[in-house]
Amino acid sequence: MRSEAETDLELSTLSVRAGQMRTEFREHSEAMFLTSSFVFDSAEQAAECFAATGGEHFVYSRFTNPTVEMFQRRLAALEGAEACIATASGMSAILSLAMSTLKSGDHVVCSNAVFGATIQLFGTILSRFGISTTFVPLADLAAWEAAAAKPGTRLFFVETPSNPLLEVCDIPALAAVAHKAGALLAVDNCLCTPILQRPLDLGADIVIHSATKYLDGQGRVLGGAVLGSKNLMLEGVLPFLRTAGPSMSPFNAWVVLKGLETLEIRIQRQSEGAMLIARWLEAQAGVKRVFYPGLESHPQHALAARQQRGAGAVLSFELDGGRDAAWRVINGTRIFSITANLGDVKSTITHPATTTHGRVSPEARAASGIGDGLVRLAIGLEGVADLRQDLARGLGS
Repeated sequence: MRSEAETDLELSTLSVRAGQMRTEFREHSEAMFLTSSFVFDSAEQAAECFAATGGEHFVYSRFTNPTVEMFQRRLAALEGAEACIATASGMSAILSLAMSTLKSGDHVVCSNAVFGATIQLFGTILSRFGISTTFVPLADLAAWEAAAAKPGTRLFFVETPSNPLLEVCDIPALAAVAHKAGALLAVDNCLCTPILQRPLDLGADIVIHSATKYLDGQGRVLGGAVLGSKNLMLEGVLPFLRTAGPSMSPFNAWVVLKGLETLEIRIQRQSEGAMLIARWLEAQAGVKRVFYPGLESHPQHALAARQQRGAGAVLSFELDGGRDAAWRVINGTRIFSITANLGDVKSTITHPATTTHGRVSPEARAASGIGDGLVRLAIGLEGVADLRQDLARGLGS
């Protein structure tokens, strides 16, 4: 849980200092507790710890571990959340949220501009358990309100900015619609991170992270997190984690803790590079459109400027010539890594229609605006001039 003493510190300080728990050895770096279980002084103490429901005792690393707890405390401080539950991946964070807040007969309203696996989870897997989902356009508040009229609506789920088209939704306005319907608003904050956006401050109830991405920042480990009120996390998500076990490992928690220490400087530098690349792409022949909220041409540019502290490091662009043109650009690169992951210090490039959204139906891709000519970039820490030259090979510039 967040410490009250940390609430007034700057994000750069919280990224480095928040949540640390030192042992009797007084280590400066966070300790890594690679243990499956913890011992007790007596049977009475063991019984007391196992009976606790708030996660305040270390019992078994499936649901309580000091290294994981340090990560949870630090991320909660950064997001301004009362509590955080760490998970094995970003998708297990979304699953943990769903399984702890929904039941058969409930209804979810979800943006159609979300990660492909999120669409599969809500649209296919959860439907097997009697949970229905309506997918709506991200920025269409009237569509959200109409969908929320369905009985049993319990959860709104959104990515903002979205992946891969970088659409932005009005979080305070959407929170008002959700709360009027008696639903919770969950925001996937993967692309912005708390450095650029804090959804809880804007009215959201829950924040989701794939720690695999920018929180780690170097493509080393998998991880996820769910953040929100103490009541929602400790009485809802934690019991599911304790029983079902989609847990973050202590090693992965330690790696992400190290990643958080450089989060602010990475996000700022990578965002600056993305802006330069986006402006350059707008001037290239064969590029029909660039999707990046930092550009004045973006339809939600003003909204992004109002609710985010930067436009982020991910952008997409659409090419004339469809898939052939997109693959020509991708295959022409020598510096960009051809991979669907993002958030790395190494710049990545991918073709969403055949990778991240390849298992989504053509109809759903079309509804989301993901065409065959779309290419997504996640800008790392390389020289911008080198990245431009790398893209120019396939663009014929």
